[in-house]
Amino acid sequence: MTNPIKNAEINADNFVFTIERTFDTPRERAWRAWTDEQQLGLWFGPKGCPIGFGKMDLRVGGSYLYRMDMPSGDQWWGKWIFKEISATERLVMITHFSDENAEIMRHPLAPTWPLQMHSITTFTEKDGKTTISLQWTAYNATEQERQTFFEGKDSMNKGWGGTFEQLEAFLAKG
Repeated sequence: MTNPIKNAEINADNFVFTIERTFDTPRERAWRAWTDEQQLGLWFGPKGCPIGFGKMDLRVGGSYLYRMDMPSGDQWWGKWIFKEISATERLVMITHFSDENAEIMRHPLAPTWPLQMHSITTFTEKDGKTTISLQWTAYNATEQERQTFFEGKDSMNKGWGGTFEQLEAFLAKG
């Protein structure tokens, strides 16, 4: 039996970014908002950075290629590669920044950010409400990339917090 990691022992080598939020919506509705490219484009991304393009192939081995239009006028591309899909319950994927051709690119503002992230998103329903939990880990990362990821936890909390606020507003519209 392994002992859980204590807060004092968390470091760049074992850090898992986790954020979750409960939404006043059934799981099926939350799942569709996350996996339908049209719906996803209406809420996903940091506040003020709308999705200007999205193309999804929701199957194991498929992908989602998207473009975020930044307030500066820059365009940031990203890609999800689906590794596991349990409909309405769980998505496991590898994510990365990319170019418009879906080729892996470095983070536009953080050159030592991990090239790839392992992402697990779970959807659990209780009493008609859905909790979405997101876990990210640096994937195939160097020591420097893991350290950058670890140091970025506050920024990730802020970014994903804003993204979840946008999802909440989207779901409230019905």
